[in-house]
Amino acid sequence: MSSPTQVAKAAEPAEGSATEEAPELVGRSPGQLMWRRFRRDRVGVISACVVLFFFVIGLLAPVISSLYGKDPYTGYGLRDTSLLNEFGYPIKPNGGIDGEYWFGLEPQTGKDVFTLLLYSIRNSLLIATAVAVIATLIAILLGITAGYLGGKADYVISRFTDLLMAFPQQLFFVAFLPIVTTFFVSGRREETPKWVEIISVILVLSVLGWMTLGRILRGVTLSLREREFVEAAKVSGASPWRIIRKELLPNTVSPMLVQATYMLPNFVTSIAGLSFLGVGITEPTPDWGRMFATASEVYREDITYMFFPGLAMVVFIVAFNLLGDSIRDAFDPKTAR
Repeated sequence: MSSPTQVAKAAEPAEGSATEEAPELVGRSPGQLMWRRFRRDRVGVISACVVLFFFVIGLLAPVISSLYGKDPYTGYGLRDTSLLNEFGYPIKPNGGIDGEYWFGLEPQTGKDVFTLLLYSIRNSLLIATAVAVIATLIAILLGITAGYLGGKADYVISRFTDLLMAFPQQLFFVAFLPIVTTFFVSGRREETPKWVEIISVILVLSVLGWMTLGRILRGVTLSLREREFVEAAKVSGASPWRIIRKELLPNTVSPMLVQATYMLPNFVTSIAGLSFLGVGITEPTPDWGRMFATASEVYREDITYMFFPGLAMVVFIVAFNLLGDSIRDAFDPKTAR
């Protein structure tokens, strides 16, 4: 006959048995799920690292230039006549590349190409980021407002959007830049201040670059405003501003972020195109587009000068577009590339 102690021991659960409490399940937020899917995408991670690299070297351009011992404004070939020949081209092969001038020298001026490229990347990315932020804010204001209010407000904003989208953008960029510049500078001044050039570029690109995102946000808002959580907010007495800020805006982050990753490289190429045509950022401020303009004039005698800015532009644009695809797939895994 078993003793009470033995019965009690038999009743105790064995150590490591299935009766132990299972670990508590922890749910993941949509942001955590998106980040988890994004980390599994090797192309997306590599593209993000490349894009981050461009932003880091752009922001640290003054530091790198100081450590390198050169700047993008000094004409080293004009100071040292042994660097350029009588036609203004580098004497040394491959555009004058050597241990002192890593990417060679700019023809005619003898400026250091490495620091020129660093500061060109810096200026282009800073201006393009400012344009992307302002254009996104305009798209949020008009797109979500049109989608939520509907009626006459939607009609007016939508027709205004259609009108702007009908403009050939590059042509109007070129046409409007001198007009906007005259608002800040009188025609009597011989030289336009650099801050005026930068503000003019930002304003023109922002005003004419928000429409695609605005149409996307309007469509998303139209589908969201009939959802139950929006109706519940209306019944509870929430104001339209609170509904837009608390209910609609957080649910438009996904398309907003994806579209922004496509907008920024487009703005970079637009800024470079304007400078290439001579209506954007002018001398002596370093600019990607003006490097291409110089390269197009000297490529027959020295094609090396086009190599570094061209390669950098291609790598940046491709990496940013691949990053946009990866972010889109991370937010919506059902989307096929």
